[in-house]
Amino acid sequence: VQLQASGGGSVQAGGSLRLSCAASARTARTISNNGMGWFRQAPGKEREFVAAIDWRAINTLYAESVKGRFTISRDNAKNTVYLQMNSLKPEDMAVYYCAAARSSIGDTSERGYQYWGQGTQVTVSS
Repeated sequence: VQLQASGGGSVQAGGSLRLSCAASARTARTISNNGMGWFRQAPGKEREFVAAIDWRAINTLYAESVKGRFTISRDNAKNTVYLQMNSLKPEDMAVYYCAAARSSIGDTSERGYQYWGQGTQVTVSS
């Protein structure tokens, strides 16, 4: 299973980035009915939940710290999940990981995910 995260970079506080997580064609067939999620890990901290979406893109979940600023979406025709990040803060700086859930819905726990992408770095300067 291959999940490729991209879109990270360096921005100033208040800026925006859009992360993408693309599944290979073979992976897409495996996870097409799975929920998807984004997690992040800052230096010296544990990985934490950011956002999740169910397989039909109807229901979403967000960490309190990103509500109103981040938006998760997915395009199943393109086998891609997105994380639009607006009003970025220095505390959002981390490596962001996408993951495919074990079920059709999203999950806030890492235990709910079975496949992980390699991570993409997001740097936010004040």
